[in-house]
Amino acid sequence: MASNNYRNDMPPPGHFIKKELDARDWSQRDLAWLLDMEESNLNPILNGKRGITPIMAKTFGEAFDVHPDLFINLQKAYDMARTPEPDPAVAKKARLQSAYPVRDMIMREWLTDTNVAMLEDQMASFFEVNEAGKIPHIQVHAKKTNSEEKPPAQLAWLFRVRQIAKSITVPKYSEAKLRKALDDLRALIWEPEEVRHVPRILAECGVRYILVEGLPNGKVDGVCFWLGKQPVIGMSLRYDRVDNFWFVLRHEIEHVLQKHGQEEPIIDAELEGELAGDSPSIPDEERVSNVAAADFCVPSAQMKSFIARKSPFFSERDIIGFAKRLQVHPGLVVGQIQTHTQRYNFLRKHLVKVRHLVTPSAIVDGWGTVAPVSL
Repeated sequence: MASNNYRNDMPPPGHFIKKELDARDWSQRDLAWLLDMEESNLNPILNGKRGITPIMAKTFGEAFDVHPDLFINLQKAYDMARTPEPDPAVAKKARLQSAYPVRDMIMREWLTDTNVAMLEDQMASFFEVNEAGKIPHIQVHAKKTNSEEKPPAQLAWLFRVRQIAKSITVPKYSEAKLRKALDDLRALIWEPEEVRHVPRILAECGVRYILVEGLPNGKVDGVCFWLGKQPVIGMSLRYDRVDNFWFVLRHEIEHVLQKHGQEEPIIDAELEGELAGDSPSIPDEERVSNVAAADFCVPSAQMKSFIARKSPFFSERDIIGFAKRLQVHPGLVVGQIQTHTQRYNFLRKHLVKVRHLVTPSAIVDGWGTVAPVSL
């Protein structure tokens, strides 16, 4: 709510017009005659009860032989002086919104829409700091940290995954079980419906697995981090496709197996195209995870051989036959061909949706569902 405080020492424009009349030894009646208007209509302007419009400013300018901007500026200064000061909360909320998509976070029920002081407290709690000024990205002159290098929407998403992960209980993590589970997971990639078993399999290995819808423009695909000795895998299902689901999942599992993300969370964003490949320009931990993910979806040697034999013409029949021989869904083959050839419109009908198949058995936040955790 705006404050009622405002300046009352600024005279209205009519005060200066009266001075001009005195300097010229004119009466108000003289001015009314010059302007061809009733004196009763002039009085409210001179007394500050009616503002000066642009047309009146031009008329006064002609009468006093000055630029009409003089009267426009007098009126503007008077109006601004009489305008109550805005609520300081507006600037504070703007500061928060400039740093993070706060309104979207409220819509997702990560935060509660309340007064700005409580909102700052919620933000501090959400980002696990003891005061609003220490929230990453809020203080532009604060010491730069690794977390501050992450885009705000991705960082907020990460902390939501982290918040939910803390509320989950799973058995003690076993790397041996997770490595063995790769065979069980590999057996599922033939039928899209089988993705429903993924949350259970990972939980049995001691991996906290969470699906959180990304924030607008976040472009995040997945994350790997650890809570003590327990790994956490978060996925956004940014692309609701069978090939992307399995690639991102296996990518994050490899991060866990390699013990990546123990010191600093690894956020995987825009995990597609060149960033999903094995180029030397890609950081080692990402390249290792990409290779493992691609080989999991379709064994790399066989994929390269198939492309070499069939390129540039890939028939749907050959792809289905190749997928059947490998016991994988055709969408995984199509996804790998798209990555290798950059023909992203190729046979898209095989890139079937899986989100509706995995969310019923997973811990989910988004797509109309709010995870039952609070600050």
